Amino acid sequence: MGTDGTKSKVVDGNVAARLRIVTTLAPGAIAIAEPDGPPAVDGARSYALTTFGNLDERSEAIAKGLIEWGVRPGMRLVMLVPFGAKFIELVFALLKAGVVVVLVDPGMGRKHLIQCLSDAEPDGFVGVPKAQAIRAVLRGRFPKAKWNVTVGTRWFWGGKTLDQITAAGEAATDRIDLPRIERRDPAADIFTTGSTGPPKGVLYTHGTFHAQIDRIRERYDIHRGSRDLACFPLFGLFDAVMGVTTIIPDMDPTRPAEVDPQRLVEAATQWEVDQAFGSPALWNTVVRWSKTCGQ
Repeated sequence: MGTDGTKSKVVDGNVAARLRIVTTLAPGAIAIAEPDGPPAVDGARSYALTTFGNLDERSEAIAKGLIEWGVRPGMRLVMLVPFGAKFIELVFALLKAGVVVVLVDPGMGRKHLIQCLSDAEPDGFVGVPKAQAIRAVLRGRFPKAKWNVTVGTRWFWGGKTLDQITAAGEAATDRIDLPRIERRDPAADIFTTGSTGPPKGVLYTHGTFHAQIDRIRERYDIHRGSRDLACFPLFGLFDAVMGVTTIIPDMDPTRPAEVDPQRLVEAATQWEVDQAFGSPALWNTVVRWSKTCGQ
């Protein structure tokens, strides 16, 4: 059993079921802190805060809204939303609905990105307006994509807005149950960046994610209530189901080498973080900066 007790208590095979367990232990604790406005002169800045209770409730409302609309377990929906609180909320919503989340690194370039999305044969897209506009223009590449949710203002491309889905889920919360998911069921199709060869999708089951979470928590001695500067998006998702506060860094995760190290140090200091995970490219940049400024 892990330090937060989740390993032996998870009955539903859905990895998102861990979020409910963490929420029952500390519903008012901060799950996500995301920069809200520019940093102050002294380096401190304001953050928008999401509690574990907020995250669990919102993601469940979205999941039930998708089910009410007609989305079914096993469908494949592409996520094209920048990493942040909304991204985390949406991924948990899709997992709760039994959807296979398709994640593609936008940093792989336009040609590879479109080819990967086409190869995934998605049933729909969850994306910001710009992504949905491009999807609509290239609709011939995605013939099965009928279930499209716009995170923001919807224009000419049809589908639903996230606000509509959320409202429908809140209205139907008492008459819709979340699907039962087994550990062997697929959870996500994550495409590599293509830095060492052609980008390709890797299918993760819920059981795979369960095992990774347990292994990471044990290997790095991660405890509920700690704080993580999430420079690597996947770890930002794992944080929530380990009871860890995710501090969203002021950076573009698709371009880690271009990070502003000072922003990371300011966030780490302000939040007194316990851990931070990032790519070698990111830490190389931070180390070079530290040497030049005598940190």
